[in-house]
Amino acid sequence: MPKKNEPKKRSKINWSGNAFRETVAAYGFLMPNFIGFAIFTAIPVLVSLYMAFTYWNIFSKPVWIGLDNFRSLLWFRHDSGHLVANDPFFWQYLYNTVFFMIGIPLGMAGNLILALMLNQKIKGVVFFRTIYFLPSVSAGVALLILWKYLFNSEVGLLNQFIRNAGSVIYASKPLALLFTLLCAVVLGLLIIGAIAAVLGLLLWICEKLKIYWHESLYKTLVVIAGAAVYILIAMSWNVIFRSIGNFMGTPPNWLGEVSLAKPSLIFMGIWGGIGGFGMILYLAALQGVPRSMYEAAEIDGAGGWKKFWSVTWPMISPTTFYNLIMGIIGGFQGGFMMAKIMTGGGPVGSTTTLEYYLYTTAFENFNMGYASAISWFIFIVVFILTMITWKIGGQLVNYE
Repeated sequence: MPKKNEPKKRSKINWSGNAFRETVAAYGFLMPNFIGFAIFTAIPVLVSLYMAFTYWNIFSKPVWIGLDNFRSLLWFRHDSGHLVANDPFFWQYLYNTVFFMIGIPLGMAGNLILALMLNQKIKGVVFFRTIYFLPSVSAGVALLILWKYLFNSEVGLLNQFIRNAGSVIYASKPLALLFTLLCAVVLGLLIIGAIAAVLGLLLWICEKLKIYWHESLYKTLVVIAGAAVYILIAMSWNVIFRSIGNFMGTPPNWLGEVSLAKPSLIFMGIWGGIGGFGMILYLAALQGVPRSMYEAAEIDGAGGWKKFWSVTWPMISPTTFYNLIMGIIGGFQGGFMMAKIMTGGGPVGSTTTLEYYLYTTAFENFNMGYASAISWFIFIVVFILTMITWKIGGQLVNYE
């Protein structure tokens, strides 16, 4: 046995024979990936960091300008007594990018609902899972072109359907009143559902923070909110009737109006996002929830709703957390293809995102330095938001 305090002998590497050949083979297998990473990722990232501090229009040599690009991008100045941004377009496009992220929680909720439905033991469930997953493997450009024609104000399928339905419904006053009542009921249910979801999320966060509500308080708040919503709808009946009539008679230009372009694209994004990889992740998480936990909850007298909040939701919280972080990262890095194909960034820049602004700055205006500054701003924002989400959201996730 080796004596105490005796220095350990260094193991010598045998660089001859099989060990040498295995080492060379290992480096040989790693080298193509390393060279690809260096050429297509590491070196371009470092070059873009240098370019962010230069002015370069690709037709002349880069000129070092220090922080001028970031000052033009992020700073403000006094103009006629008002504080104005050096680059107001950048802040407008940043707002557009954040606005489009409204679709992230809606898409996550849709994926969760779909996964819950497809997690049931029903006949032909594999067929339904395949059908709902298929749109996610379709080519993005083809889907965007299809939606562009669907949203077309003159020949689009959506507006043609609305016009035809409106001409039939509003030809008869009783039918028009019945249709308006149906729309009002659906509108009320959607609003109440949204309020219930927000209150449910607040209830769950409070439970995690050891602030307990009585279950009857949640139900009472939902009932009060529902009554208030339908009272407001009843008071606005004439306005709702006329608005629906005008909408059915003259459908809007979905992609040509500033107020409708972003919601239309969000709706399209939700349609494309629901049923894809997010649903698959939720489905895998649901199938990983132990059956014994549901059985224990049933013994304690828990119903379907209680089992969802006490068992399902905590157990799939890591997947929800992952989808949220990836959604935020994708939200800041997305929007180029959608804006390029469907709207060209319009109308009046209302659908231009930071990614599309980066593209037009670099490859249409040839201001590579400024485009690099935009890309590094996106990287820093994504990094900070990811760290904040990781810090706060990590405390709410159950990893059992």
